[in-house]
This record gives sequence, structure tokens and C-alpha cells, in this order.
Amino acid sequence: MSDTTTDRRHHVTSSLMRESLVDRGVMAGTEAPVVRMLPNVHVVKVGGRSVLDAGRAVTYPVVEVLAELLKTERLILGVGGGVRSRHVFSIGLDLGLPTGVLAQVSVADALGNAHILGTLLAPYGVVAIPPEIFGHLLPLFIHSAPGVIFNGVPPYSIWEHPPHIGRIPPHRTDAGCFLLAECFGCKTVTLVKDVDGLYDDDPKENPGASFIDSIGARELKKRTLRTLPFDEVLPDLLLNCRLVKQFQVVNGRDPDRIAAAVRGEHAGTIVYAD
Repeated sequence: MSDTTTDRRHHVTSSLMRESLVDRGVMAGTEAPVVRMLPNVHVVKVGGRSVLDAGRAVTYPVVEVLAELLKTERLILGVGGGVRSRHVFSIGLDLGLPTGVLAQVSVADALGNAHILGTLLAPYGVVAIPPEIFGHLLPLFIHSAPGVIFNGVPPYSIWEHPPHIGRIPPHRTDAGCFLLAECFGCKTVTLVKDVDGLYDDDPKENPGASFIDSIGARELKKRTLRTLPFDEVLPDLLLNCRLVKQFQVVNGRDPDRIAAAVRGEHAGTIVYAD
């Protein structure tokens, strides 16, 4: 909409044209329903260390379950960098590299794992999309193929947010897959790990750790657990989301749980927006 002045100049009329974009009142006034671009698509994050680094014995059963799901569901598959990303982080930290550079160099490892999983799923129609065009062409590819795969790393690169503890990038592949699901309004978000879900302590170090069946994001933040099986930033992201209201953590060593989670069943730990 525009108004014409007496000297024939046109001015665009906008509700924000004379407002500060840091004013809380103005920001509150921008709340409105959000379009779901891909409402029937599921996001599945496959852990690099949890699945691919474990080799054929663990990876092939996961591939078989995903192949079966692709017969009836549309899947966006994200992949982590696994042990190689951790090695790169270790070298970078020793050299004093800033968080943004660590985020940038971690992309290559996750991309390598995306190519590996993409190759194994190629017979089932999965397409590996180059990172530079992934976001722009995702709707086209997901309507042309049963599934797509990407490296999972959010493209913050050198603009990665500084963490409140240490220097490891807070937005890693779990966060990247989650943010993608929020942007496109996807149906479910499933994180495939090597544990049954969330515990009150690391079950690999403490066999007596108690399993947490489901928990709200606010409650999870209050409990300040010593360790989490997913990116620590996820509860904060969940509380600010408009479309994604929960995600589920399942054990890839029992791959049938992946299919159950995609079908909407409770198969691990559900973290929800409370």
C-alpha cells in the first residue's frame, strides 16, 4: 500500500515504518499465525557418533528402517559429524580458534557423513542436496523425492553465538535439524542417539541413572543436568518456537524405535514446550 504526496512522490505505508525494532511493545504486536510449508514431512537427525561411527552393524539396520519409512513418509534426514567433528574441535581449541571458526570447520565432517548415508539410501530415492542450495530448493526436492539428506549444521559459520561456557559452538547438528523443522513447519522431529533417551545422569558412566520418559523444556532447564544427549540450546529454542512443540530422542541401536517415533508413538524421551 502507498500514499501519494502533493509532489507526486510515493511513500510505502507500513506498520513498522516509524517504529524501533528493539521496542518490546512493537515486537509483541508482530505475533501472528505462521505458515507451515512442509506440514507432512518428518525430520530425523541421525547421530554421526551414535550410528555411522559404529560401522555396518549399527548403520545398516538404521538404513533398513529408514528405507521402509520412505515408502509411506516424506523424510528430511540430518547427519552429525561424529568423532571427526570432535577431533577437529579438539585441535581447534588447542590452537585457540574462536567459536565461529570452529562452527565453520565442523561443516565438512557432517557433510561427509551426509554423503555416506545418502549413498546407502540412494537406492530408495533419497537425494543429497548441496548445502548452498538446500534451504532454497528443499520444497522442490521433497515433493520430487521421498527423502532428502543434509549435513545438519546450521549455517551460522563465523556468526555462531558465543556459548556461556567454553568455546564449542552451541548450535550443532541437533539444533540445525530442529531449526529447519521449525522454519518449514514439519510434523515431527526425532533425534537418533545411542541411548534410550534422556537420563538424570550419563547412563554410560552411571548404570543407576534414572530414565526420564518425558519432560517440559522449562523443567529441564531448572534441573540443570550434568549432561544431555542433545545440544544444550534445544530447550531454549523449543520455548521460543511457534510450530514445533516437541522433539523425541530415541535409541538408534533399536532402529524400530525410529519408525515408531516418526509414526507419532512414544518410543524414547519426549521433550515438550511447557
